[in-house]
Amino acid sequence: MDHPENSKEYKGLTVNAGVDQPSIVNPYLKRGRYRRHEMSVGEMVEGILNGNVTILSQAVTLIESVNPDHQARAQEVIEKCLPHSGNSVRIGISGVPGAGKSTSIDLFGIHVLERFGGKLAVLAIDPSSERTKGSILGDKTRMEKLALHPDAFIRPSPTAGSLGGVARKTRETIILCEAAGFDKIFVETVGVGQSETACHSMVDFFLLIQLAGTGDELQGIKRGIMEISDGIVINKCDGENVDKCHLAARNFRNALHFFPPTDSGWQPKVMCYSGFYGTGIKEIWDMVYEYFSFVKDNGYFDFRRNEQSKYWMYESINEHLRNNFYNNPLIQQRLQEAERSVLTGKRTSFAAANELLELYFREK
Repeated sequence: MDHPENSKEYKGLTVNAGVDQPSIVNPYLKRGRYRRHEMSVGEMVEGILNGNVTILSQAVTLIESVNPDHQARAQEVIEKCLPHSGNSVRIGISGVPGAGKSTSIDLFGIHVLERFGGKLAVLAIDPSSERTKGSILGDKTRMEKLALHPDAFIRPSPTAGSLGGVARKTRETIILCEAAGFDKIFVETVGVGQSETACHSMVDFFLLIQLAGTGDELQGIKRGIMEISDGIVINKCDGENVDKCHLAARNFRNALHFFPPTDSGWQPKVMCYSGFYGTGIKEIWDMVYEYFSFVKDNGYFDFRRNEQSKYWMYESINEHLRNNFYNNPLIQQRLQEAERSVLTGKRTSFAAANELLELYFREK
């Protein structure tokens, strides 16, 4: 490009042509699609046993996958990690929505790590949308201190339609975390109220977080989540809410007397604390570890672990049978026809279901 400044009229003034601009494409870029290295089962197991949280996260993703090939590899990883598991205390934490579960876990986790040492894994369960089937998986943002701790591992997972506020694969994830050296496991549920039996069946201690003044103390005499709780703690016991919290605690203690004795012989305790100010945390964990000493001395700890293993064996059978039924090609062909007959009133729901089941077992 000619510049007017370079004409003879302007002697002594020269404008350089400038520097050619480099290409926007990296000249060192390797052509061809980049393929990520896929670890073998042996490499994955070795990484988990060495405590590599990146490989642990990849293994958990493999467990949660619905791809049949991924599920087969995940089962191999679980089987090889199983002999190295079982050496942890598993604590389930539930409560009504807004009770402060994530904030409390942040405080609980820091307290436990500083006081008892070891490593902590938090398995936070997020509810999945019924419409989009998606989850935010944002519990980590409310665990600011724990997320930065070098000995903590936080893994949010979607419920993916599971009843009970826990993901179907949480049980397997616990095994991998224990194999990776995490001796304390927190399982946070979505707080769905009275459907927490799935979480109760995979933890050693079930902690229920409640609030005062919400009417929940009137629900105390009802069966359900209160009956399976090993400890009840009332959050937000600070400021003008202190008297309400102590009154709610008294009501919960009275309600617990209506329940039959627990199988462990442990009498659940009710305590108050403030997650905002961090008061009462030490007393809660004194109670939790008092429970562990109690059930280990009377043999209930091992008995409960054995019962849980048996329970999940039957749950795995039920899940496998259901998946096998719906993935059967003949059933898939007849399912739409059965739906239409039910919707048009030609057949009842029960008759259509029985016909499909008879067809399935006859083929088998």
